[in-house]
Amino acid sequence: MAPSATSTVTETVTLPQNLKTPRIFGAYKEIAPTKYNKEVEEGKTGLRPAKYPNYLPTWNPEQKYPPLEPFEHYEHGKDADTSYPELLPEGVAITHLTPTIGTEIRGVQLSSLSNAGKDQLARFVAERKVVAFRDQDFADLPIAKALEFGGYFGRHHIHPTSGSPEGYPEVHLVHRGEGDKGHETFFENRTSSVAWHSDVSYEQQPPGTTFLYILDKPETGGDTLFVNAAEAYNRLSPLFQERLHGLKATHSGVEQANASNARGGIRRREPVVNAHPIVRTHPATGEKALFVNPQFTRGIVGLKKEESDAILKFLYDHLAYGADFQARVKWEEGTVVVWDNRVTQHSALLDWKSGQRRHLARITPQAEQPFQTPYES
Repeated sequence: MAPSATSTVTETVTLPQNLKTPRIFGAYKEIAPTKYNKEVEEGKTGLRPAKYPNYLPTWNPEQKYPPLEPFEHYEHGKDADTSYPELLPEGVAITHLTPTIGTEIRGVQLSSLSNAGKDQLARFVAERKVVAFRDQDFADLPIAKALEFGGYFGRHHIHPTSGSPEGYPEVHLVHRGEGDKGHETFFENRTSSVAWHSDVSYEQQPPGTTFLYILDKPETGGDTLFVNAAEAYNRLSPLFQERLHGLKATHSGVEQANASNARGGIRRREPVVNAHPIVRTHPATGEKALFVNPQFTRGIVGLKKEESDAILKFLYDHLAYGADFQARVKWEEGTVVVWDNRVTQHSALLDWKSGQRRHLARITPQAEQPFQTPYES
């Protein structure tokens, strides 16, 4: 038999680092760093130091917490005077970003609100979904005082994996240090940083009124997108709305915990999986909203995988493509953004390449266990 005219050459291919590490976290899109250069952030290298070093993140592996216990949440938005006399007194500048979602307010100081004003805040945010309060003193308050304010709205959530200020695990930090080039690695394997989600929706009692305040920011970029999940529900046909009622979907924290482990992060608490209604009702407004997101939702209870995937993909796309019920919040110094996690989803953007620091703190009061009221045509 004649020898083969084809010779085989074995070529060694060098894989990118992100393909060498097994991807054991499924659909979860990992963006947040789990370390930073401390000398840079403290200003010892000539680069701009952190404005709020008391808010620099720590990841303490000794912080271990038991499973969260159920608690009875009280919704203060139900008590609000909806003429908003304390939250929106005469002289306050109010700009609605879009007709259905997003408002910018100047001229009121959140930290000075009475309990009645806080009730109005909870209700106004539930109505407008996300509100950017400018010229706030939140970042300059002692951390304990900021937590005291946030604690009015519910039990503080301690995130299972994120960085937190030393001694304050209740504060979730978003931090990308000065000179960071993490976007280069991230986009080796991704075309977009958009990752729509409702915060920690895998918990039995996910957050409600949520606070995120700026500490340091790039000159431009790093905006946050928000989508109105109640308006997304309203846009569906009555037949489709009715079909979604009664369905539940599982939400998983397992992939987030695995991502933290894979990158040398921490696990303060063992991950959980919970099932929530696909359509949930807001306790103060009575609005119905879609409550599924691609970061944490994994499947519809009672449906086969292909059936579940088809419905969830439609809902994810519906929320993601709904530019006519979305808002984009641009960060300014002194901004506190407040949103209702029950009727919105959001996504950070990793779109700046300057290496400038982006540093924010989130206070995340938990709310009621998601519930559903009967379908109404």
